[in-house]
Amino acid sequence: MSFKDKVVLVTGASSGIGAAAAIEFSKEGAYVVIVARNEAKMAKVAAECEAHGKRPLVIKADVSKDEEAKAAVEKTIERFGRLDVLVNNAGILRYGCLLDERILEAFDQLVATNLRAAVHLTSLAVPHLIKTKGSVVNISSVDGSSMVPPLLVPYSVTKAALDHFTRGAALELAPHGVRVNAISPGPVYTDIYENAGPVHPMDNSNIKTPLGTISQPVEIADLILFLSSEKAKAITGSNFTSDNGYVLSN
Repeated sequence: MSFKDKVVLVTGASSGIGAAAAIEFSKEGAYVVIVARNEAKMAKVAAECEAHGKRPLVIKADVSKDEEAKAAVEKTIERFGRLDVLVNNAGILRYGCLLDERILEAFDQLVATNLRAAVHLTSLAVPHLIKTKGSVVNISSVDGSSMVPPLLVPYSVTKAALDHFTRGAALELAPHGVRVNAISPGPVYTDIYENAGPVHPMDNSNIKTPLGTISQPVEIADLILFLSSEKAKAITGSNFTSDNGYVLSN
């Protein structure tokens, strides 16, 4: 899948799925824009991108803040003059339940990053994506469509809403030639749990899947590239699950 000279903006690209996607797009010849908050981690990702392809544009931004999200898109267009693919990968995990006074704090943080930022960035990117007949890939989660522990309800609500946004955006933008899809990973080896806050009672250590494996970030990145490519030109409004059968057993 060649992305030679295509411009790809990836949020949450300092680690995990976002970093893997940025590197894989670089290998396929894309001009990659990596957007995240951690400059030190982004520098490592940028070096790996450059080792495999073109030097990426690195933008330090918290996409939950409107002006920083807007600046990320503006800087992309200023540098490259176009945008072909938007990957809304930035996401956080926070815990909260109805019997926990932290639930509204958790919910507000999750909505800002996991949902509102994706909607905002997509709206900013649409005029440019229409010109290139580009695509959007939203990174959701199997937790958006399955039963979850009470502590994960706020997180799951944002992912369920992102799934609905994907379908609605796909329908609206199809007449303009822009495709919008989602990917719902199951357990993946990332730092999402350790970044969840002072209390992180969950990790991947005890998770079992029917296939007996937990995904590596590059596996999800490969799916991102497929959905962004011409090979998927007839696919829009879809949500691809990649979870090693995790949902089947829960």
